[in-house]
Amino acid sequence: MSATPTPSPAHAPDAAPHADGTSALLHAEGLHKTYGSTPALAGADFSIRAGEVVAVMGPSGSGKSTLLHCLAGIVPPDSGRVLYRGRDLSALSDAQRSALRRGDFGFVFQFGQLVPELTCLENAALPVRLAGAGRKQAEAQARQWLERLEVDDIRHHRPGQVSGGQGQRVAVARALAARPSVVFADEPTGALDSLNGERVMQLLTEAARDSGAAVVLVTHEARVAAYSDREIVVRDGKARDMSAMAGVA
Repeated sequence: MSATPTPSPAHAPDAAPHADGTSALLHAEGLHKTYGSTPALAGADFSIRAGEVVAVMGPSGSGKSTLLHCLAGIVPPDSGRVLYRGRDLSALSDAQRSALRRGDFGFVFQFGQLVPELTCLENAALPVRLAGAGRKQAEAQARQWLERLEVDDIRHHRPGQVSGGQGQRVAVARALAARPSVVFADEPTGALDSLNGERVMQLLTEAARDSGAAVVLVTHEARVAAYSDREIVVRDGKARDMSAMAGVA
């Protein structure tokens, strides 16, 4: 098997301060977001280092998915700022933010959201193709991750021909294939049984840590959050770092 892929190089020289004094890869402060008359975020802060896995927890409607969308540059906050490698996402053009989501950011969704007309290999290679690589290079890069995630044997199958657990591993391979710096995983095991969910989380966190990618993991399940280095609880639109609170206690 090929050597484990390495993350892409930094695109900016500076990084925002992390809560514990070290540099943060992704940092947010004072995020507010309201939908109509309903506040989703009310001054949320967040930071994550390269290679760190941070679980974002909270009840349904607490704002955790909105926080993820703001961190990924999908939804702009009403106020506050998100810094990636020291760059304010709000200062970037739509094209620049789209480029970040194609290359620097990877995504894993609850239901995989694989393209049904493509094979598993073509799905995993898609972000690399969108970033400009040729088919041969993209598929070679994707196969490294399919092998790592134990689903290379189904690479020529289409999503409708594989199990839910296999499909979610392909989705993880797709998220990692472009060698992102940050992986956003929104309830990645929510549609899986406990056994498949445990295996997907084990493979996701091991692969991300080995590649140096940070993982922002949105979940409401304690067994999934247990794979993280830190837990952030979002409640009433605010984010609380539980490890920091434990340290104070």
